[in-house]
Amino acid sequence: MSKTHRPVIELNKSGDVTPSKIEVIKNLIFGEQIEAYDAEFEKLKQDIIAKKKVLNELIEEVKTEVSQSIDNVSTDLNIRITEVEQNLGNKVEELQSEAVNKEMLGKLLIDLGEKIKKK
Repeated sequence: MSKTHRPVIELNKSGDVTPSKIEVIKNLIFGEQIEAYDAEFEKLKQDIIAKKKVLNELIEEVKTEVSQSIDNVSTDLNIRITEVEQNLGNKVEELQSEAVNKEMLGKLLIDLGEKIKKK
């Protein structure tokens, strides 16, 4: 090869082949097929974007519903805990009252027995 021989396209140099020439070569090789693929990919992209939007809306809706459900369960649980605490308090008072009554009854019986014994 002589020193004056230049390759048609030098791969290492940028700018020898402009993007428009690449597009022309690509169109010659692939023709209308590439345009059809590009159009199909664009449709798919738009479809994915639309479905993503719908999914995000559904996610937000589910988040709201879950949050409301958690709030409802929390409220219900607090009400039930309060009821249990009140019932437990009432039972403790009843038991204390019964214990006092038994104690008083025992003292009264002892006093009665002592009075009977003295007579």
